[in-house]
Amino acid sequence: MAVVQIQMRQSTPVNGCALFNLGFRPFFLGAGIFAVISMIWWMLIYSAHRIVPIQSITSAQWHAHEMLYGYGLAVVAGFLLTAVRNWTGVATLHGKSLMALFALWVSARVLFLFGTHLMALAAMLDLLFGLGLVFAISQPIVRAKQWPQLAVVAKVALLWTGNLVFYLGYYDILQDGMRYAINGAVLLMVSLILMIGRRVIPFFIERGVQEKFVIKHHKWLDISILVMFLALFLNEIFYRAADLTPYLACGLFLSNGYRLCQWHTRGLWRVPLLWSLYVSAWIINLGFLLYGMQALLAIPLVFVLHLFTIGGVGLMSVAMMARVALGHTGRDIRKPSPWLKLVFIAVILSVLLRVFAPMFYMQWYVSWIFASALCWIFGFAVFVWIYTPILWKPRVDGAPG
Repeated sequence: MAVVQIQMRQSTPVNGCALFNLGFRPFFLGAGIFAVISMIWWMLIYSAHRIVPIQSITSAQWHAHEMLYGYGLAVVAGFLLTAVRNWTGVATLHGKSLMALFALWVSARVLFLFGTHLMALAAMLDLLFGLGLVFAISQPIVRAKQWPQLAVVAKVALLWTGNLVFYLGYYDILQDGMRYAINGAVLLMVSLILMIGRRVIPFFIERGVQEKFVIKHHKWLDISILVMFLALFLNEIFYRAADLTPYLACGLFLSNGYRLCQWHTRGLWRVPLLWSLYVSAWIINLGFLLYGMQALLAIPLVFVLHLFTIGGVGLMSVAMMARVALGHTGRDIRKPSPWLKLVFIAVILSVLLRVFAPMFYMQWYVSWIFASALCWIFGFAVFVWIYTPILWKPRVDGAPG
């Protein structure tokens, strides 16, 4: 099974800028910086201390779009532009072509920060970025004839379609386009995490713990999770049969929970780069349970969506960025910065404050939101502080990439 291979070499000092040598570098750094700036900006808008012109959509939809199609797609781009090169042995974007793709993403994000009065230009740049990403990751896969890997490309293409639906909704071409785009993006991000996580997390655990540990994989389990998730996605986006949702979501909770139990070993709790991934996987699984029990327990949908996005997409992405960046810059993944624990703890606190605290003390709802945002901002600020020199400078072993 194809995974992201981490190569370790003897370190030698290297100078210069390597930001556009490989896809993970600009997009991971950009995602980290944007996670901080966008959240600060959102809190200013939410508290009405800073008003930008947002028309035809709500400020919450503006925020959701930027975290999913802005931050989320940047992490996806950085990871896949790096992973596809390893899977296929074919070079992916680097140098000026990578700089051009990154510039499209940055330009769209900057335009969005100032509201919607330049929406036409922002939409054009954003959709061009998505098309460029789909082409950039599909070309090496086609050249290598690794046809099963096109499943990953299909999910990225669906995310691009969701982004298009958002803009069609904005211009009243498609009714409720923003709602479809946001809810669909949450599920598609979770789907990508399930697919890629199934490939790399067991691999990381087996090789990252001190004890000998071999994970048992069950094809029937993987297929059943895939089928149930596909059924849940189609039902939630197209059919909207409320009676089916609890069975599908709770079925996913049980089956995926069983799979996560197969991945567990006590040794992973001694390794922050492992327990962060594992905790995030369980938060996503808890999201399936709450999604299924939402109507019965009267849980607001916004809580479930933030469980998926902060605890799932947020924690999983920052943990994956932390590990991939170390490995692909020639550093020892067994010796990350001790400050990295603060990043993971801050993001976990963010989801606890945003999702669970309001369930018990709803009267402090606004305070919980601000506390959650501060934890998110702190966590990603520490990540940027740690990883800016790592992502900017060449590999410590002098190898390309």
